[in-house]
Amino acid sequence: MERVRLEFPAADGVHRDTFRVRIGDINYGRHLGHDAIVTLLHEARARALAALGVDEADTDGSPSVVADLTVQYRGEARWGDELLAETAVPEADGKGLPVYHRLTRVGDSRLVAVARVTLIWLAPDDGRPVAIPSSLQAALARVRSQGVD
Repeated sequence: MERVRLEFPAADGVHRDTFRVRIGDINYGRHLGHDAIVTLLHEARARALAALGVDEADTDGSPSVVADLTVQYRGEARWGDELLAETAVPEADGKGLPVYHRLTRVGDSRLVAVARVTLIWLAPDDGRPVAIPSSLQAALARVRSQGVD
């Protein structure tokens, strides 16, 4: 069976945050469910963009949407575990912006998942993809020059 292999581009890191696994995030296997991981990734992305001063729902007048999502599961997380969510944004090629996430259990540094989403922005009048907003490009350039704490 072919498996996706994602590598987190740590050199392009823009944000870090922590989350606690909630009881509602647990599936029948008694670990973090795939649907909850997608929700945590969205929260991590929204927090990262907000830290950059960007609103994903309205960036320079355009909303962002997820064009694709790939998640590679590497370990389990259970109720109460604290997760470190790291976000990295490498240089974009075209209108799509790749956003990577890495989820790691804080207690033992076990890698839980690596994910990549591609964001695109849409023109509000006709819904067609537009260039990556200039305010986001400027914010990314700032954080790349300063680094992530």
